[in-house]
Amino acid sequence: MQGAEVDPALAAVTRQVSGRTAPATVPSGPERGQPLAAAVAELPVLDASGRQVPFGALFRERRAVVVFVRHFLCYICKEYVEDLAKIPKSFLQEADVALIVIGQSSYHHIEPFCKLTGYSHEIYVDPEREIYKKLGMKRGEEIASSGNSPHIKSNILSGSIRSLWRAVTGPLFDFQGDPAQQGGTLILGPGNNIHFIHRDKNRLDHKPINSVLQLVGVRHVDFTSRPSVIHV
Repeated sequence: MQGAEVDPALAAVTRQVSGRTAPATVPSGPERGQPLAAAVAELPVLDASGRQVPFGALFRERRAVVVFVRHFLCYICKEYVEDLAKIPKSFLQEADVALIVIGQSSYHHIEPFCKLTGYSHEIYVDPEREIYKKLGMKRGEEIASSGNSPHIKSNILSGSIRSLWRAVTGPLFDFQGDPAQQGGTLILGPGNNIHFIHRDKNRLDHKPINSVLQLVGVRHVDFTSRPSVIHV
């Protein structure tokens, strides 16, 4: 299955796959240009208070960039969301587009994760991963060269140690989601229209943020500034 359908306005990113492919569950899912199935749009996500919202209601009346992350303890997801947090709300409003993050933890983890990352845009969770599955998000990792991410600041050792520390010192000892689940990025709406979909092959295969923002007409964001970040 093709991992992403990229708008012609973007230059294609070539990835070379080397070595053996790690076992991965790859359900079938929709592609760009296909409508999102009504049954998927009706599946619930939860907000920070535990309130259920139909997934399709998030983009029924508007365009939205929807980022599915692996799990909230993943240091790569944390640092990627830290950069999503830097997108000015005024930039999104100018383009009339929403930015939404979806995780797969309990809703109790949303508020601490937002405080940790400084993220103030919309965020929900899909604790049973039903939407992840229906969209064909991968479970397991492919061994693939995804290039250097402009959004990841930590190396694998320091990042993994901090993730483990957060797990063992948190009020609930859990990984805040399935560690084997991969995420992805979609551009949806208005209605159930899928304009773009990218399924991450592994934890480093997320789309560069500015390449996605370009597709929805959002101004380029400078992610080089590094304000102090709380590492716990």
